[in-house]
Amino acid sequence: MVGAGTDRTKPLFEGGPAIILVRPQLAVNIGMCARAMANFGLSDLRLVSPREGWPRTGARRKGAYAAAAGAVHLLERAKVYESTEAATADLNFVWATTARERGQFKRVETPARAMPECAAATLAGEKHGILFGPERTGLDNDDIALASAILTFPVNPAYGSLNLAQAVLLCGYEYFRAREGGVLPFAREERSPPAQREMVLSFFEFVEGKLDAAGFFRPESKRPVMQRNLRNMFHRMNLTQQDVRTLWGAIVRLVEGPREKPQTRKRIKQTKPPASEGDAPALSSGLGGKGQTP
Repeated sequence: MVGAGTDRTKPLFEGGPAIILVRPQLAVNIGMCARAMANFGLSDLRLVSPREGWPRTGARRKGAYAAAAGAVHLLERAKVYESTEAATADLNFVWATTARERGQFKRVETPARAMPECAAATLAGEKHGILFGPERTGLDNDDIALASAILTFPVNPAYGSLNLAQAVLLCGYEYFRAREGGVLPFAREERSPPAQREMVLSFFEFVEGKLDAAGFFRPESKRPVMQRNLRNMFHRMNLTQQDVRTLWGAIVRLVEGPREKPQTRKRIKQTKPPASEGDAPALSSGLGGKGQTP
């Protein structure tokens, strides 16, 4: 299953810190972690002693692959280790995620502060990893003892338990934002240039004239304030030229009512002349099928 927003024509971002799931319990959570990793260009998935082994088979495999939503390449390339020590042996720096203070006197950071440091280091060639604990209990103290620093999330203290994939997603987002400078994936297309003040003021005069004729500016003593409020409201919209034309036309129709006959543009359709006639093409006005020549 591939979700909206997936574009196979674009290159995949890869690299970043290794995502190390320590003793994960549910196949579906492993799949969801892979999806979160793919969202933010992380490509090194490591599994430490999955509860029921890996790769999964049967229904559990199907659940993991469905939850990955197209990121199955990460599941297929996942490395399996028997211990956290083995999974972190080749890394230069390890972050351990936890929602609780463990009394280990390590540096504590949020993903927003830690991932820019991680992005700079990995782009410079260092190998970083992030440890995530089992869904029910989180990392134990021996796992955290292997880490260089602690990652924690600023969440509601009365409900600080994050889903495993949510935690991976938050770290991945902050890493990718730091790596790419927070650049938006797309920008709004400018369809009409901003309206000039002359155009806007002319529109104001038109609107105010129609409102005055309808008795809107009452009492007379409040006319200046009402006009200023009305103009300020439109100025805050940063009207484009198309906005002004559309509003103008809408108000005309409200005041004058519907047109008696719809106005349509005449289309001139060019047709090929018979072979026996000259080179000049015959033109059709599109009205009643009568041909015209220029």
